[in-house]
Amino acid sequence: MYPVSEAFLQAVQGNTRKYYWTGKITTAGGVEYPFDQEDIVKGSGYITAQCCGNSEIELGAVYAAEMGISLFLDIDRYTLENAEMELSYHLRLASGAYETVPMGIFEVSEANRTVHVLELKAYDRMLRFDRTFNGFETIGTVYGMMALCSTACGVELAQTQAEIEALPNGSKLLSIYPENDIETYRDVLYFTAQVLGGFFCINRAGKLEFRQYGETPVMEILQKHRFSSSFSDFVTRYTAVSSTNLRTQTSEYYALETDDGLTMNLGVNPLLQFGLEETRAELCGNILAALSKVNYVPFDSDTIGNPALDLGDVLTFSGGQADAQQITCVTSFTVKIGGRQSLKCVGKNPRLSQAKSKNDKNISGLLNQIEAGKIGIHTFTNASEYTIGETDVRIISIEFASKEENHAQFFGQVVVDVATDPAARSANASGTIVIPFPSGNIGDSGGISGGAADTENGSEDGAAGEETTDISVDVSLPVTWTEDGKAVCYVTFELNNAEILLHHPVETWHSGKHILSLYYPIENIVPNITNTFNVYLRMEDGSGSVGIGDCIASISGQAMAAAAAWDGRIDIEETAALFSVGGGLQSKGFTDVMAVETMELVQKSYSDTLSVKPKIGAFCRPVTLPVSSDAE
Repeated sequence: MYPVSEAFLQAVQGNTRKYYWTGKITTAGGVEYPFDQEDIVKGSGYITAQCCGNSEIELGAVYAAEMGISLFLDIDRYTLENAEMELSYHLRLASGAYETVPMGIFEVSEANRTVHVLELKAYDRMLRFDRTFNGFETIGTVYGMMALCSTACGVELAQTQAEIEALPNGSKLLSIYPENDIETYRDVLYFTAQVLGGFFCINRAGKLEFRQYGETPVMEILQKHRFSSSFSDFVTRYTAVSSTNLRTQTSEYYALETDDGLTMNLGVNPLLQFGLEETRAELCGNILAALSKVNYVPFDSDTIGNPALDLGDVLTFSGGQADAQQITCVTSFTVKIGGRQSLKCVGKNPRLSQAKSKNDKNISGLLNQIEAGKIGIHTFTNASEYTIGETDVRIISIEFASKEENHAQFFGQVVVDVATDPAARSANASGTIVIPFPSGNIGDSGGISGGAADTENGSEDGAAGEETTDISVDVSLPVTWTEDGKAVCYVTFELNNAEILLHHPVETWHSGKHILSLYYPIENIVPNITNTFNVYLRMEDGSGSVGIGDCIASISGQAMAAAAAWDGRIDIEETAALFSVGGGLQSKGFTDVMAVETMELVQKSYSDTLSVKPKIGAFCRPVTLPVSSDAE
């Protein structure tokens, strides 16, 4: 519920109320057209929103709210393309003051004009996410996925990173691989909301907000507040979820200890496809824990209305045929300007689910991802920001596999914002200056004679008008200044954890944004195993940053697969920043890479390797630390 005062809640439930509506239209050019209650055609205005379909509770909903209104305004409809419209509700309190509740920001999609009336239809900013998704392979947290969509579509996020990470699965690292059903950024939000166990909507401030289904009522609706109502004789509740595993082509089933309710089918969620079985079980278990809060009685009711109610608000009904001991949830509503408010909660009957299979393993539409001769492409984009400094930073990591021994090509493009170290410059400025001297008897030696004698002869009276002679003198002066320096960017390619030594691209840049284009042919790919291609950047005489979505790359070739069998290798990377020892000794940051590799069923190996030898020195006596240790 939109936060309102207690006086508002009392006034909105009173037998009578005094209120009015206002609004404002802002064109793309910044021209504003405010309007009030008298400008609205009676009975024409409405706002409708939903977070579920028409029959059952959904996870991952990304529905857009719709607004329609007719106004007595003389506005050229052709100027309303991409215009925004705001609506506000004003209610008189017992004190006589009015409290304002914003009803949302909508973008005009249709504008029709009759002789005296302007008819408008608008939707909220959820439609901005209908832009085509690049389909790149992406790795990041849930907040990183949200930030990627937010940046690409120009919609602010309502929650902070800390708030998102506190949610179920909010801190998990997720991956989007190219072989998926994602077409738009709206699809990305749909699958992200599923992982979080809730839904997305656009709030009243025009920001993207994530919401969960709750179990704490925000208000009670009495019988006298309802014009009509209909309640189901069952309670919708979920005790299990199923998720399709694309690799094994089976539907995995996760349930509570007492499994006697509905099963939520998550389908083929690209964010839940890859990873260990334990990781998938943990993700789905967290989704089930959030979904188990759904314990609602489906209903449909026309009420006197409370414009502060939002999607996902939990309500209780009392009086008449309502059961005051049960809770329900607002899954859709329609607010009519100057009229009633319709509320609805959808849901299925758990008793009917017993006639269906809990775990249907017949998955249709799954195709073989490895086809000989098929040209495949693996793409990547970054969902996190990178800061480039003196040490190597991995900005691209693509896993790929091939059924046949062949070759592939790597392409990449990175936008780097460079800040160079200032460069001090010095030089000698040489030139010739001219010094004027009074005209006189200049001897052969270059001296000037006759000054005192002329004074004695009385020539001092004409000194003011005496002519001068210019004498040129060569001078040289030292000059120092500071100018923008040059940063050197070094690129390192790595294939299957082995550095490629034959090719090291280098770029030299001034401050500003630059495009780094990368290419490398990958020869003799070993078939039927997972290969990893990494790209590292480091920079001298400056620093750089790569923003979210500023790094794109791809690997393409024949007989490429969406995923290959896991080869038993686990890589764990830990980075230590600059630190000090004692009262002044310092060590540069280094990277510690730990690898565990299973080569055979009966043999295991462990190795701990430092890619850079850290040294601690004092009194000109450096000490080198051990860099590796192996154990069988």
